[in-house]
Amino acid sequence: MNIKTGYKQTEIGVIPDDWEVKNFGDVLKVCHGKSQHDVVVTDGEFPILATGGEIGRTNHYLYNKPSVLIGRKGTIDAPQYVEKPFWTIDTLFYTEISEKTSTKFIFYKFQTINWRGYNEASGVPSLNASTIERINFANPTLPEQTAIAAALSDVDALMGELDKLIAKKRDIKQATMQQLLTGKKRLAGFSGKWEVKRLGEVFGITAGGDLDKSNFSTTKDEKYSFPVYSNSLSDKGLYGYSPTYSQEENTITVTARGTVGFANARNHKYSAIGRVLVLSPLEKVSCFFVAEYINNKVSFANESTGVPQLTAPQISKYDIILPTYEEQTAIATILSDMDAEIKALQQKRDKTAQLKQGMMQELLTGRIRLVGASA
Repeated sequence: MNIKTGYKQTEIGVIPDDWEVKNFGDVLKVCHGKSQHDVVVTDGEFPILATGGEIGRTNHYLYNKPSVLIGRKGTIDAPQYVEKPFWTIDTLFYTEISEKTSTKFIFYKFQTINWRGYNEASGVPSLNASTIERINFANPTLPEQTAIAAALSDVDALMGELDKLIAKKRDIKQATMQQLLTGKKRLAGFSGKWEVKRLGEVFGITAGGDLDKSNFSTTKDEKYSFPVYSNSLSDKGLYGYSPTYSQEENTITVTARGTVGFANARNHKYSAIGRVLVLSPLEKVSCFFVAEYINNKVSFANESTGVPQLTAPQISKYDIILPTYEEQTAIATILSDMDAEIKALQQKRDKTAQLKQGMMQELLTGRIRLVGASA
């Protein structure tokens, strides 16, 4: 095996010559959090932390230096970085990290570890402090640790800003819908009254059919080009692809079992399977407008004694309020443009997250060195 100049072979793989193989116990001590009964929950200065984040405040702290937290039981694969004084409950470990080691660097190293592979319980996942301390890792000099941590922190900060912007845009869309979908605010040029109609008057309503497994693919290609939608909420119900379709474009699907009443406008040809309902217009109507109206203004009652479900006769009885088709279309355009903006921001956020993963793989292994960081 040819090893590039400036690198060496070690028990954990090829690393830079000036890096060392250490175990976490060389640079940190893993400590148990305390029982929730040992702290008084108040409106205090310091956070009380659990595996899911902050669960309260207290006037006492358990540790007052930067630390990396990792779940002891339950959620063991979601490390947290904490910079200010804090209290942790006993389902969490916190770490006391050497001053010769970057805490943020350790945080990013923890993010690369498959903690589930160190699970030592057959029931609720759990970790042992000694197990964590025995794990080997590639350790650069403190200046390089600091540079790596700073580079990755910059990417985290960008993702944080994108998260805030996405949340803000979603809030703006929600507020806009509350105004436009009820007629409280009218767009310029529109003034007529809105009309109350039952869904069964405006749409023909049918249930999805059976899946033809012999004519189905989970991936899209030239042959299997038409989407197949199920009753699922994830990925807007996309189940796979078919070479044929059973539904025309400009329709609506509505989930009808489990989480019922979630609508998606479909502007393309597709097939529907299972319990999902398909609403096909009987008159000129904007399916995007009606889908948004259903999602935000219609509350479907649970008429079953077991798993919630919605049938075609049931949904046909519900009222919607419709402006003219032209006003529906104008409102739909505004909301659709907002969706497109949010989607573009989410895609940018996803690409940034992928970039971070790539950076971690390269920087934390030493395959890529930051200029001047090793000096």
